[in-house]
Amino acid sequence: MGKRKIVAAVSMLLAIGMGLSGCAHASTDQTSASDANTLKIGTTDVVSALDPAGASDTGSVMLMTQIYGQLMNQKPGSSDPEPELAESGEFVNPTTYRVKLRKGLKFANGNPINAEAVKFSLDRQAGINDPNGPQLMKMALKSTKIVDDLTVDCELNDANDQTFPGILTANDAAIVDPKVFGADKITSIDDIIKGRGFSGPYELVSYSKGVAAKLKANANYSGVIDKVKTDTVMVNYYSSEDNLKLNIQQHNIDVAWNTLSAKDIETLGKDSSLKVHSAPGGSIRYLTFNFNTMPYGAQSDEPDAAKALAVRQAIADLVDRQAIADRVYKGTYVPLYSNVPDGITGATQPFKELYGDGNGGPDAAKAKKRLSDAGVKTPVNLNIQYNTDHYGASSADEYALIKEQLESSGLFKVTIQSTEWSSYAKKYSTGEFPIFQLGGSGEFSDGDDFLSIFYGKGNFLQNGYENEDVYRLLAAEKTEADKTKRNEILAQVQEQVAKDISNLDLLQGQQIAVAGTNVQGVDNTLDGSFKFRLGVLSK
Repeated sequence: MGKRKIVAAVSMLLAIGMGLSGCAHASTDQTSASDANTLKIGTTDVVSALDPAGASDTGSVMLMTQIYGQLMNQKPGSSDPEPELAESGEFVNPTTYRVKLRKGLKFANGNPINAEAVKFSLDRQAGINDPNGPQLMKMALKSTKIVDDLTVDCELNDANDQTFPGILTANDAAIVDPKVFGADKITSIDDIIKGRGFSGPYELVSYSKGVAAKLKANANYSGVIDKVKTDTVMVNYYSSEDNLKLNIQQHNIDVAWNTLSAKDIETLGKDSSLKVHSAPGGSIRYLTFNFNTMPYGAQSDEPDAAKALAVRQAIADLVDRQAIADRVYKGTYVPLYSNVPDGITGATQPFKELYGDGNGGPDAAKAKKRLSDAGVKTPVNLNIQYNTDHYGASSADEYALIKEQLESSGLFKVTIQSTEWSSYAKKYSTGEFPIFQLGGSGEFSDGDDFLSIFYGKGNFLQNGYENEDVYRLLAAEKTEADKTKRNEILAQVQEQVAKDISNLDLLQGQQIAVAGTNVQGVDNTLDGSFKFRLGVLSK
């Protein structure tokens, strides 16, 4: 999950009105959907940069998905990596992953996509280390070596790293033109547009910050999208959810993508001229326990690991995810029963089977028995922190409902408190929060991306959770080449961490797009890759 997009659960909104112009990179204007030959996309997402080494936010990645190709990618409808710009990728020894390019590939400007371009792209991605950029390549890649004009050897930090093909599908591995991009610094949007070093299905013709981006089909592209369905696409940027809703209602745009409120989606779903498309997404929301400061934690007044586990498990027995999804999020989130989201190969549902009624529902009697068997006196006082300026205003309703669910059992007395994000991350990482809300999304579609960052040694949670068996299993799955065996190990990891409950997984965000009924192809791109591909859309 990179550095890892734990701060990307809610899109930031750019402070410009519909009638105000931002800092212009070109003369692009917002357009209506009346032009039958141009597809119009609307979003509230913000673009921070269009250099793959300089951005990992949702808005930037969505646009970069259209203009850059990867060595490996996922075909629409799949989450599994396969060669795109590459002809093949394979381990030639435990620490060397060899990539062989397809012949005759070119950037939009006509420059060759060759071994030099691949080495340049991967090396700068790992070396620039921009604080806003993705970190996967830096973590995985030790060095690169050109074998011949179409072949590059990638020397990896970890032997037999089975996550590397997945990393090659991520924004970290976008292939850029050495004659356009700087080797050791971020390249500006103006220079990117001027240089036309695009390797993806579209090239960016113009971009006006906070207003619009214009894309046209890249005639030199050859990849997982056989041929783009629409040659010209406009992406219009709106300053608020209300503006986005209004423009899809009035058919000024063909598709609304990120972000509409649950209430707005419910309203738009009743419009016969529109259709709400949804599928499991890559964003997750969860409750994290600090093993030191939670009730009966290692640094509490009454440390007792067995009682602390019973408290965590009883909470898991009582939480009603479906009620939260329905009442608070109106179906824009769905129940999540593992740290690995549904739709990713290897995902299981251990929380559904281990807790509550065994089918996803709550069970107060089971929770009561757990606490009684462990000798825990009830009601147990719980202090739970949540955040609204980062995870959205609906978090207040979400945690009010969780409080209600826990207290209705008579087993817990819950205090909930909201803290501003400016101090939230520091406080949870230093142990000030005994139980707290977190959320985020992955960077590539692999179960490891949703497990190692949470449960590996030195994980970002810093919540005192340690399990040597989990460390061993994570190391094993990462190097297991047999896909069936690897999935079995991933399932073991998910089972074990669900028994320990460092995180109580709650909700999985839906990928949601609202489109006119005349728009085709939306469902084809709402898959486990979690990439919104404009090239498969048409009207």
